Amino acid sequence: MSKRHRPRRGSLAFSPRKRARSEICRIKREEIAAGREIQGFAGYKAGMTHITLTDDVPHSLTKGMEIAVPATVIETPAIRVEGFRLYKNTYHGKQAVTEVWAGEEAGNGGDLGEIEEIIKSNASELDLSLHLMASTLPEVVSGVPKKKHEIMEIKMSGVVEKDLEYAKEAFGKEIRAKDVFKEGDFVDVTAVTKGKGTQGPVKRWGITIQNAKAQRSGKGRHVGAIGGWRPRRVRWRVPQLGQTGYQQRTEYNKSILKIGENGEEITPKGGFLKYGIVKNDYILLKGSVPGPKKRLVRISHAIRPHPRSAIPEIVYISKKSQQGR
Repeated sequence: MSKRHRPRRGSLAFSPRKRARSEICRIKREEIAAGREIQGFAGYKAGMTHITLTDDVPHSLTKGMEIAVPATVIETPAIRVEGFRLYKNTYHGKQAVTEVWAGEEAGNGGDLGEIEEIIKSNASELDLSLHLMASTLPEVVSGVPKKKHEIMEIKMSGVVEKDLEYAKEAFGKEIRAKDVFKEGDFVDVTAVTKGKGTQGPVKRWGITIQNAKAQRSGKGRHVGAIGGWRPRRVRWRVPQLGQTGYQQRTEYNKSILKIGENGEEITPKGGFLKYGIVKNDYILLKGSVPGPKKRLVRISHAIRPHPRSAIPEIVYISKKSQQGR
């Protein structure tokens, strides 16, 4: 009898699969989208809907025709610029030089004048970069029962002199989504996925359920063997039960279909299920987004965007209530 080809089940790319430390995702990538003063924004996932638009994808079988696509609504109230942090590159990575916060209650940092002096005196010797410290405003969002502001660090253009000029203008003020993105842009979306707790290897790794003989013994959803006699330990590659979900994930190249200011344009009657009414600015993204409703979502400029960057022609946005589903 020929040997069946049985490749292993489940990707090891995200191991170890443990819970995220915080729902405020950390974006560690070093790539910077050229020509952008701010590299990202933040919002809250409200729900999904479907829209009808004219297909503009090149070489598509339905190009020029009206098609229905799924879309995710992300409520994006303004974020407040709380401060700036200056970094220098060393042999051990980036190290903070100084920081400045808006308001005396926020900390005992310096001021923008101090940062400007450091940049002028060390611009030729040190590789410096300026990062923006922003906080969300969850109290203005009706669907998020949260009072504590999430404080996050957002990269800027990478040109420290240009970033300093922007810092002088935006220090202590609010930034809106339309100041960072425009319709037709491609973005990368980072969020913590839905948490499913402890699950078995079938759901966690996608292994095959064993035959009827094994199931009669009550072990049909176990792995057939956890390893050989040598080495005398269980290898980490063996699919086993454990934490499933609630992990930080990034999805690339999500197209911005619409940036709106009036939430009534996309809110169904009675509001989104398990969220409510969208009252602030919103972003309509093509496709799905990681995480459940009310989850904080960080939106960044795409680091490997498609060459196509046209504004899609939206024909219809569904406002059908999802309450009965």
